Amino acid sequence: MAEKILVTGGAGFIGSNLCEALLRRGNEVVCLDNFSTGKPENVFPLLEAFPRTFRLVVGDIRELDDCRKALEGCSAVLHEAALGSVPRSIKDPATTNAVNISGFLNMLIAARDAKVRRFVYAASSSTYGDSKALPKVEDKIGRPLSPYAVTKFVNELYADVFAKTYGMSCIGLRYFNVFGRRQDPHGAYAAVIPLFVKKLLAHESPTINGDGNYSRDFTYVDNVIQMNLLALETANPEAENQVYNTAFGERTTLNELFACLKEILSAFDPAIADVPAVHGPNRLGDIPHSLASIEKAKRLLGYAPTHSLRDGLREACAWYRDHL
Repeated sequence: MAEKILVTGGAGFIGSNLCEALLRRGNEVVCLDNFSTGKPENVFPLLEAFPRTFRLVVGDIRELDDCRKALEGCSAVLHEAALGSVPRSIKDPATTNAVNISGFLNMLIAARDAKVRRFVYAASSSTYGDSKALPKVEDKIGRPLSPYAVTKFVNELYADVFAKTYGMSCIGLRYFNVFGRRQDPHGAYAAVIPLFVKKLLAHESPTINGDGNYSRDFTYVDNVIQMNLLALETANPEAENQVYNTAFGERTTLNELFACLKEILSAFDPAIADVPAVHGPNRLGDIPHSLASIEKAKRLLGYAPTHSLRDGLREACAWYRDHL
């Protein structure tokens, strides 16, 4: 019988892509989401396409009972539920803390009591904080630069303690600037790639924070799905109770990103080639440069990313053209 897996935050951008990937490979999937940032349109098509193997639980990870209810019959967890965004955490640290720390702890407690075989969770590259070392290597971090970064670091500490104290198998994935289909281009906290695409498709100038020379390791969602499935399935005892960079392993400046997006989108609409960018101030809490070493993930999990930035941007831009 196919394994039943809980995806928390399963109506979100990454979570819904994980739900779909699991369903397509034959798993039973339970999605727990309160729709605070997740979207019904991300999961309703899955309910129609997989009526027997997909279940939606509307609930909140801040409620332990909701966590327990969602976990019934599940033997593994992909924990994606969180309040993302550094600026949001700076504006409202209390809610970010309640969701990302108290909610995470609830999920760990529920997973421990349900005796799940594996707990895979979304960690964050923000944990590297003020460390200037490049590339980022998992065992060398700095001090957090935002409330969001604090919460994601605390997640790693809690997972480590639960592994050692209760014998759980936990694996954390430090996501680096994930992008792709279903990532929301709307709202105050939209990520840079969907925001730029939305603006360019409307012939509007996107705002680049700072001079555009800050760089990021942009990671296409299909690479992230691969990492989650590898973390879920690994039988390598050395690979358990670790955190892994989840990235492509190359860095791109915001100016280079903007130029690449213009080139891809102007193939659909030549007028986009003439849209300029405008520059604003640097964002509070932003680190200047981010680049992951993915050697540990390759060595212990067999990770082999399938999509470069350009490959991912081509797929993402085609999706936005069809859906915006």
